[in-house]
Amino acid sequence: MNDDPREFVFTRYDARHGMTWLAQAYALFRRKRLPWVMLLLTYYILLKLLLYVPVIGPYAITILKPVFAVGLLAAAWTQERGGTPMLSQLFQGFRANLGSLLPIGIFFVAGVTAAVFASSLVDGGKLLDLLSNAGAMTDQEIVTALGDGTMQAGMLFSALLSIPVLIATWWAPALVVFQNAGAGAALAVSLRAALANWRPLAIYALGVFFYGALLPAIATGAITLLLPEGVAQLFAVALLLPYGIFLAATLHISDYVSYREVFHAGETLAPLSGQPLDRSD
Repeated sequence: MNDDPREFVFTRYDARHGMTWLAQAYALFRRKRLPWVMLLLTYYILLKLLLYVPVIGPYAITILKPVFAVGLLAAAWTQERGGTPMLSQLFQGFRANLGSLLPIGIFFVAGVTAAVFASSLVDGGKLLDLLSNAGAMTDQEIVTALGDGTMQAGMLFSALLSIPVLIATWWAPALVVFQNAGAGAALAVSLRAALANWRPLAIYALGVFFYGALLPAIATGAITLLLPEGVAQLFAVALLLPYGIFLAATLHISDYVSYREVFHAGETLAPLSGQPLDRSD
């Protein structure tokens, strides 16, 4: 296991490369639509089932995401070498490197939780009160609370504090499985590489916002204006449901594409028989 962050080499890219990652990821998905849709539907069903586990369910989902991420990385790795993504690959992270992947999920939970609690420094605890009492509040009360300027400032503060946690965990699972990094080294290297590539990451984030929020909102608004209410709802679901699945697949594949571009720039693809994903701790 490699625990020295200084030994990991990465490449810096210009801003426009952020959209290139999305384009390359969609190209991979387009060539194997059905296997990817089946893989993702299975993944989301498993996450939904975890929600029903008492007390620990929501935490387990987040902690296990880096483990499941390895399966999606393995599927993209396989496809890039001429293979087909398989359902069995979804559990690859449970068979290898589990001891390094679980701490990444724990770090994410701890980091985001700390960021949320830090909102109290700005809003005096209003966001925490909302999160604690949301189940007993009406929709109108929640909307009114969210309209509070102080709470909005607290939410923004928490979001900014969460950014280092997000980028530290973005490429960390890939570093563990492809380069046999320990959890600490993977988190540190992912953070360093992401900060060095902040320009393409910013464009990538804008692309995700456009395709994930703005474009669906525009489409929904146009459908609402052009069609009767009942028909509009059915048409919007029929259009946006497959679109959402396609987008989710593209984003998951982009985790692999961006990692490969940043950490393995110019490398020749290893043959499928190489199986670099079978390492264990």
